[in-house]
Amino acid sequence: MQTERVTFLTTPDHKAALDAFAASNGKSVGHVVREASAIYIAQAAVDEDEQQLAALVREVNMAVPRMRADIKDAIASIDHANAVVDAVLAGEGPRP
Repeated sequence: MQTERVTFLTTPDHKAALDAFAASNGKSVGHVVREASAIYIAQAAVDEDEQQLAALVREVNMAVPRMRADIKDAIASIDHANAVVDAVLAGEGPRP
């Protein structure tokens, strides 16, 4: 595995906390930072996915009532057309 060096600045207290945490878990500071940053990146991706899903849900929630109304109108139009056809076939209405 090829690696690259990443340097970042932190406070002495934060560095001491990193050192203590790494030591108490039997890991290097580098391992802790790699693991923490990987978790952070993965969570950021999940957060973005959740935001996109929430936006999609809002769009669907707005679209469904319109779709229901359109379907209701379409059914009414079909019922009307069927009634006209039935009347014409029964000889009760004008033929187009």
